[in-house]
Amino acid sequence: MLQLHKLLPLAAITLALGLPNTTFSAEQKSVAVTAIVEHPALDSVRDGIKAALEEGGYREGENLKWQYQSAQGNTGTAAQIARKFVGDRPDVIIGIATPSSQALVAATRTTPVLFSAVTDPIEAQLVSSWEASGTNVSGVSDRLELEQQMALIKRVLPNATRVGMVYNPGEANSAVVVRQLKEMLPGMGMSLIEAAAPRSVDVGSAARSLVGKVDVIYTSTDNNVVSAYESLVKVGNDTRTPLIASDTDSVKRGAIAALGLDYYEHGKQAGRMALRVLAGEKPGDIKPEASENLSLYLNLSAAKRQGVTLSQELLDSAAEVIE
Repeated sequence: MLQLHKLLPLAAITLALGLPNTTFSAEQKSVAVTAIVEHPALDSVRDGIKAALEEGGYREGENLKWQYQSAQGNTGTAAQIARKFVGDRPDVIIGIATPSSQALVAATRTTPVLFSAVTDPIEAQLVSSWEASGTNVSGVSDRLELEQQMALIKRVLPNATRVGMVYNPGEANSAVVVRQLKEMLPGMGMSLIEAAAPRSVDVGSAARSLVGKVDVIYTSTDNNVVSAYESLVKVGNDTRTPLIASDTDSVKRGAIAALGLDYYEHGKQAGRMALRVLAGEKPGDIKPEASENLSLYLNLSAAKRQGVTLSQELLDSAAEVIE
């Protein structure tokens, strides 16, 4: 019995003696997180990831080494961050949004990688299907059913037939949405008119190019557009062109309505997947997930500025109404 301590991990001896486990931590883990750009939705994902890790018992400065870097909208910077993080050899790296997730997957085939805030991980070539990949990659998608998004437009603007969309053609998620809308809208008695914004600074001019040609401007979770949403709102307000978003944070910034995800909860979902990896599961054994719970957000002042009267039915069904 006197030799038992030689068989026990040091942390276990610490616990057995009732001493505070501050010096020795058998559970020390390292998590690195990178986002393509900073805007409210992606920031919420980051914060949700960290919250889930804390709920799982991992706290920065105690038993968690936490790293976070934003690429500030630059794909070259995203690749540099990915290589740096892989070189640091963390227990798991989490990419927020498609470009950062793609950079991580391109940088390593061994370090565990999770994606988040990615609309179509298959189109983005992160995984080959919605089944467990067998690789070092899994994650959580923020895909939205476009039929529901277009149905929201009809609820807000029953007579709308011409849908405008500002997007970055270089972002795989956005290109997928454009392609799907072109196929879907004619069957709903509508058509799509697109305007390219390859950079955030192009969002305002792209929106202005749609004025007079569309009944409504719809925005997906395109990171260029969301990061510069105020410039789109200015066009919508100045020209009374209604804005419908798929990101609920954009409603707070001036869109009339959005049927979208709670990105903080989306981040927590990704964080819970990270906990599984920290506990020893391989990402390739975990099926990619999607967030399903959607909430309707409305902005009354934006509706007034953009010339829209919201029905009582809409107001009654909203999770949040911003005055």
